[in-house]
Amino acid sequence: MKLGITGLTLSGKTTLFEAITRQIDPAKKGESRIGTIRVPDERIDRLSAMYNPKKTTYAQVEYFLPGTLGTGGDAKEGQYWNQVRPCDALIHVIRNFEAPGFDPPNPLNDFRKLDQELIFADLVVADKRLERLKLDIERHRKIDEKEHELLMACRETLENEIPLRKKSELASDPLLRGFTFLSGRPMLTIFNNGEGDFDIPPAPEIADNETCLAICGRIEHEIAQMSDEDAAAFLNEYGIAEAAVNRIIQASYDLLGLISFFTVGEDEVRAWTIQKEISAVDAAEAIHSDIKKGFIRAEVVSYKDLMEAGNYAAARKKGTVRLEGKTYTVQDGDIIDFRFNV
Repeated sequence: MKLGITGLTLSGKTTLFEAITRQIDPAKKGESRIGTIRVPDERIDRLSAMYNPKKTTYAQVEYFLPGTLGTGGDAKEGQYWNQVRPCDALIHVIRNFEAPGFDPPNPLNDFRKLDQELIFADLVVADKRLERLKLDIERHRKIDEKEHELLMACRETLENEIPLRKKSELASDPLLRGFTFLSGRPMLTIFNNGEGDFDIPPAPEIADNETCLAICGRIEHEIAQMSDEDAAAFLNEYGIAEAAVNRIIQASYDLLGLISFFTVGEDEVRAWTIQKEISAVDAAEAIHSDIKKGFIRAEVVSYKDLMEAGNYAAARKKGTVRLEGKTYTVQDGDIIDFRFNV
């Protein structure tokens, strides 16, 4: 899972990146940066304490901060956005704090401005492909009519200044996947507030239609440079329930419709990230394609049932360990032992 952090100048996107990845490095200002962070999960902590494995592996999330590439008009803009296209989702950071020498914050205006940039970048991509298809038609070459129809629908949507994420049937269509439309990416909007302000600002157009969080980037940046003990004391002093990084990770999972299942044993306790509503046989592929190929059964117990029983043997005696087939829908927190033969 990879999320790209975007935002207008002075929004605090670099501050946010450094806060959640703990990569504090002023020398890299303006450079493309990527940070891989461990997903905190108390379930993994407790399973690891139960099995005392040689290795404990948490799920991971990647956050990408694109380089600024300087200035230079549309060409530079295109290069900037091309850096972000491979990301699974976007984080849009919006300034909601006072800054000396700058206009008062205007979250709604900033949100609309960046959305328009995404829409324009996608319109360029759609137009280029439609121009090629038009040439093919004129040369009596066979084209994919469905692709042409979808691209025409995309162009109409974008020309009406509607991001493709608002048209799920377009954003999710497999035929359009290769175009990596930016405005079709799931988006988490983060309001970067001033100190002491933890509320989402009164901007119903955003709050009622987008996935939103409010943080204080400066405070979170300070927390990222502290030890765990000092950070806990700092959070308590400010009356903050938890560091924003945990909320951002959870929101990232929810945004992309992701869950975790676990494999356990003396060698390793590990979290695996999969899409919601995925079948057992497809979840097996997250571990190895051979397990999917030779899938026989999945031995499953929920995390809750295992904890209530106290150990695996007790859960088996209680009848909460069960055998499931290929079509079983994996649930968040399932502990699975795949049986397979290749």
